[in-house]
This record gives sequence, structure tokens and C-alpha cells, in this order.
Amino acid sequence: MVRRSVLFSPGDQPSLMRKAPSAGADVVVFDLEDAVAPGRKDEAREAVSEVLSDPDFDPDCEVCVRVNPVGSGAGADVESVLAGGSAANAVMLPKATDSEDVETLGRLLAEEDAEAPVFALVESAEGVLNAQEIAVAGPTDALVFGAEDLSADIGATRTDEGTEVLHAREHVVLAASAAGVDAIDTVYTDIEDTEGLAEETRFAAGLGFDGKMAIHPAQVDPINDAYTPAAEDVEWAERVLAAKEQADEDDRGVFRVDGEMVDAPLVAQAERVLERARAAEP
Repeated sequence: MVRRSVLFSPGDQPSLMRKAPSAGADVVVFDLEDAVAPGRKDEAREAVSEVLSDPDFDPDCEVCVRVNPVGSGAGADVESVLAGGSAANAVMLPKATDSEDVETLGRLLAEEDAEAPVFALVESAEGVLNAQEIAVAGPTDALVFGAEDLSADIGATRTDEGTEVLHAREHVVLAASAAGVDAIDTVYTDIEDTEGLAEETRFAAGLGFDGKMAIHPAQVDPINDAYTPAAEDVEWAERVLAAKEQADEDDRGVFRVDGEMVDAPLVAQAERVLERARAAEP
């Protein structure tokens, strides 16, 4: 499953939620947390539940619900929105600080017959330092990095270069990769700066992130484009996999493509290139 772009939509805005899948994101997230004022939580739960239960709502993307943190509304969110046959494909847990947070959400979901993979959002010093144990928790299917909250937590000043959060970003990628789950990068807050978004997304992809969060539909295309392989990369990947098929027939574990020795890590890279290329097809 490709998760290049993860688009948030406010949980108390039904019209925006219904339109969100048309932006072309791989994942849309109906947000019951930061995007909803404290006094509108019940209204948002009802709105998200109605959209998800509407038979005419048939999105061609993964649908995720961001609940409130464990101990601060997650239980009510699960009971109201995700119980039984919810159409949500996944659940995002904000402010995950350790594996127990994820396991607790998993139990809440199981109690409501709503087992779903969890996107664990690490956005504090404690969460980042515990990223490895969070990533290997049973319900976790993606590890998500939140730079804005982390910066506030540690007293860092956000810069265009992002050096203040670079170590944390790399730590999240390593934890996700070691656990075999997706790594999703932080939001880009300047929705007018398309060029800056594209540059940062390419940088995140280079670090190893599988996708990036978006806070506005206009950010989806630049993110998807940054994760779409160039034609020459696709051709290289096709040559690698064709050579691997021949090598398998010849019972060879290592083989040569374009003068380069290819083994399992490069095969995995080629498979990822083609997966992203297929996701970009209309």
C-alpha cells in the first residue's frame, strides 16, 4: 500500500470531508483532534460517523480517523465513530509517547469490534526517543513524525532548513524501517509555498520517508509528484526486476545490471520505485 500523501480534513466540516478524496491523496484523515475546537468534539464525532456510514461515500483512497490522545478522548472517539462496521481503514493516534499508548488504543478498538491499523504520531521528545518501541507495537502500521509539536516540546526554533529536527526525523525513519512499517513525514505549514513543499518532500523521500502529511488539498499534487519516480528510474527498476527473474531461474543470488552488482537491497529499492510509479498512474 502506497502512502505518499496523507491529507487532513477537519472532522467538524462534513462538506470538506466528502470532498477530501477528490484531491488525489493516497490517505485522507478525518481529524477529531487539533482541527476541532474542544467545544465541538461531539459535533465532529457525529459528522465523521455520518460521512463514514453514508453508502454514497465511496472514496478511492485509504480513509483514516485521527482520534484524540489516549486518556483525552480517544475512548469516546472510538465508541462514537469507529465501533462496529465503520468504513475507516485506519486510525491515527496523536501524541504517542510509548508502546502502551498504542496498545491501549488497540484494546479500545478491539472492544468495539473495530480493529484497525494504527498510524502512531510521535511529536514529543519522549515519543521520538521511544519511536522504536512504538513502531514495533502490534497495532502500529505507520510511524508519523510531527515536527511542530516536537519543536514546541523541546523549545527549538523552527527554521526553513529544519536542522533542529533533522536528527529526530532520521530517528523516526530508522525506527519505522527496523519495524517494517511506513514512515510519514511532518507537515509543511506554508500552504502558499509550493516550491518549498516540493523541495522538502524530495528531501524527506531521500531520508527514507514513505510519504508526507498535507494540511491543504493544494499540497497533495506536489507531494505526490515528489514521490513519483522519474522515467529513467522506472526503466532501471524494470531492468533490475527482469534480471532478478532470470537470476532466479539460474539460481543466482547476485547479478549485474548496467555494470552494477545487484543484490536484495537494490531489488527492494526497485520494487518500491515501481510501486510508487503504479500509484502515480491515472
